Amino acid sequence: MIKMTRVDHRLLHGQVAFTWIRQVGADCILIANDAVAKDELRMSVLRMAKPQGVKLVMKSVDDSIKALTSGVTDKYNLFIITESIEDAWRLCKAVPAIRELNIGGVKVEDGKRQISEAVFVSDEECARIRELDAAGVHVFVQMTPSERSDEAMKLIG
Repeated sequence: MIKMTRVDHRLLHGQVAFTWIRQVGADCILIANDAVAKDELRMSVLRMAKPQGVKLVMKSVDDSIKALTSGVTDKYNLFIITESIEDAWRLCKAVPAIRELNIGGVKVEDGKRQISEAVFVSDEECARIRELDAAGVHVFVQMTPSERSDEAMKLIG
């Protein structure tokens, strides 16, 4: 069962590994990212950040979609993390079971505007968020469980 799907450019770090995992009751983390799936060094670093007693799986976005739609992940309380809104959009479009998307952190880059303390979006990313919203996916911005949640559609205007 998918407990939460989150965009966070930092992927797995203390905030995610301890507060969100505990909050949603996840026993497995799926990092869906093409670059990470090809980078042994990054995978090693991410393994060190994994909370004890929680399974960690790192796959490309396409392999993540295959796993999620095949039913092989159904036995887990799954916390999915993507590095970008684009990756999350790809997952949400292909996996109907994803009905909510938490945007926790998107780094500042040229051509992006700030919509919350830790979220910077491009026009293309705003279009992806609008598309998800139109498809019935609840998209919200929230860094930690203790902070207020804001509707992404309201923030992007």
